[in-house]
Amino acid sequence: MFTGIVTDIGEVVAVERRNDVRRLTIATAYDTATVDLGASIACAGVCLTVVETEPARFSVEAAPETLALTTVADWAEGARINLERALKIGDELGGHIVQGHVDGQAEVIAREDLGETTRFTFAAPRALAPFIAIKGSVTLDGTSLTVNTVEGERFSCLLIPHTLANTTWGAVQPGDRVNIEVDMMARYAARLAEFR
Repeated sequence: MFTGIVTDIGEVVAVERRNDVRRLTIATAYDTATVDLGASIACAGVCLTVVETEPARFSVEAAPETLALTTVADWAEGARINLERALKIGDELGGHIVQGHVDGQAEVIAREDLGETTRFTFAAPRALAPFIAIKGSVTLDGTSLTVNTVEGERFSCLLIPHTLANTTWGAVQPGDRVNIEVDMMARYAARLAEFR
């Protein structure tokens, strides 16, 4: 489990294809001596398992399902990605409950710089649009964001200067694709309603 509060920006330093699996090595400011093998780290919102650590870097492996559904397949050396280590019992839940189980990709339709803040407008996949609500939470590239407007499959989020400076969002432009995970409570509410 995660919160969608990004705690580091990692950089992909190596990509290795192994049949249908992709192994990625990511440079980080985390003290990797405290990262256990088998630990989960959210990489741009994708929960990936640590398979190796070295000083200031860790390696993860992405399976075909992850490569098909997320932006991981597009990552190359030099790619910068939002990172978050898994919650520990007793940690502050600053964002919202995030599983790291990405539902798909949203496209950035517009970026509007409004002085200190920036409004991004996204197009969600049609199947995910019903789970996105005004004032609800959504996870985009591993960042817990509040939805400001919704119109059909399009929605917008307003980002504050801190988020722009401490995540990869400062560089995001129209046409980019980002990983999206809808709010877990919305998903379960819809599933319950389906059986009523």
